Amino acid sequence: MDGERKAAFFDLDGTLVHSTLVHTYAYYARNHRSILKSLYKFAKVVASVPLLILIDLYSRRAFNVYHFKRYKGMERDRLIGLADDLFETVTKPSIYPRAPELVSESRKAGYRNVLVTGTLDFTAQPVAEHLGFDELICNRLEFVNHIATGRVIPPLIAEEAKVEAIVDYCRRENIDLSRSRAYSDSFSDLPMLQAVGEPIATNPDRRLKRVAMEQRWPIIFLS
Repeated sequence: MDGERKAAFFDLDGTLVHSTLVHTYAYYARNHRSILKSLYKFAKVVASVPLLILIDLYSRRAFNVYHFKRYKGMERDRLIGLADDLFETVTKPSIYPRAPELVSESRKAGYRNVLVTGTLDFTAQPVAEHLGFDELICNRLEFVNHIATGRVIPPLIAEEAKVEAIVDYCRRENIDLSRSRAYSDSFSDLPMLQAVGEPIATNPDRRLKRVAMEQRWPIIFLS
């Protein structure tokens, strides 16, 4: 419709960067104030990887709920204070080589670039700023007296809730979904890709690649 704008909605983990929520938590676990707790938490991360893979295959939402419980008891100031170093040492080096170019080309084509991710805000914000995103939609940990409860402030951004957040954003910002794009690597983001007029499978996993080929969606790789 006249006056409506278009947007490009980007997933983060696996799409623009090859690091994951597990890598992020592993960094915080390694940098706990207590050396013994640091070693214990990091060992738990390594031991839980097979279980996390199975949960993620079942449901990305269930994965996020299970994963964010690990932050229970962590100090807000500590998490935020380490965020910049996390970006420089873990996230920034994992940005796919062609990701900055893709985001830049999208902006030049007239799209409003929106990063939509299940990653936590203090982790996603430095990436959004580095790549020049216009908006960030992400998860936020709940804190009581500056201590993480292990829960996320609703809504939990994953699967259908991710689509709901995008639709709400489009209503507020007068964005036309039918003229908009979405980029993701994961089959769990199929609802997001189906919600826009131009879905683009980006570094797709096996299941998403199969759907993209069946639907004749563009498939791109950023490595």
